[in-house]
Amino acid sequence: MPSTETFRIPTHRRHVPTARNYVRKALADWGITDELADRATLSANELVTNAVSHCRVSDARVKVALVLCRCELVLEVSDPDRDRLPVPRRPGLEEEGGRGLALVEALTDSWGTRQGPYTKTVWARFTLPPSETPVLDHP
Repeated sequence: MPSTETFRIPTHRRHVPTARNYVRKALADWGITDELADRATLSANELVTNAVSHCRVSDARVKVALVLCRCELVLEVSDPDRDRLPVPRRPGLEEEGGRGLALVEALTDSWGTRQGPYTKTVWARFTLPPSETPVLDHP
């Protein structure tokens, strides 16, 4: 049975560090504190930043979910602006933004998007090496 950690934050940039801290804590609680934790936390930072920056639904909340199942970690960031799917860009050298999805692609084993009836979700998958797969306690 997978372990799941889910939380929501308001769509405002000042809440991105809160999301980053929640992700880091959830991973630490699962015993993931190495380079994988850094990659997942940075990916969460980029995906949450995109969600809070581009969501056009007023008073929306961004949902962040982490799912750990055997040797795979899945990060999902969802928001209610379902018709605005993220598209990777090739920003110019002088542009300050536009590199987040390229960074997520470099940090993850795979990533993508899906649309639900009322939300869009951007997901990222990370494979845990067998030696680093945590043993999870289940009731």
